[in-house]
Amino acid sequence: MSVEKGNWGEAKAKAYLKEEKGHEIIAQNWRYSKWEIDLISKDQNELVFTEVKLRKTNDFGSPEEFVNRKKQQFLIQAANAYVDHNDIDLECRFDIISILFNEQKGVKIHHIEDAFRPYGNL
Repeated sequence: MSVEKGNWGEAKAKAYLKEEKGHEIIAQNWRYSKWEIDLISKDQNELVFTEVKLRKTNDFGSPEEFVNRKKQQFLIQAANAYVDHNDIDLECRFDIISILFNEQKGVKIHHIEDAFRPYGNL
C-alpha cells in the first residue's frame, strides 16, 4: 500500500469520525519510537486511539484482521506513552476503521468501536 493511499484512507477515516461520529480529532500520525497511532480523538469522555486499515479487496482477509495481537500490543504501548506524556485522565478505548476501496465498488467504511482492550495501564 502506497503512502498516498494510506494518507487518503486516514483522511477518509478522520472525516468519518469527525462528521459522522462527532469525534473531536486531537492528533494524527502520532509517533512513539517506531510505532504510530493513526488517529487520536475524543468521543464524549473517552480518548479513542484508532488504527486505520485500507485494502482494495478482502480476498486475503478483511482489513481489520491485519491488526493482530502483536500490532495491538504496540498500539497499547504507544497509547500509554501518549497518555503519560500528555498527563491525560480519561477512559481510553481502541477502535479500528476498516476501509475497502476499489473503482468498481466504491468505498466501504467499517468502524469497530472498542475493537480490543489493553491488559495493563490504560
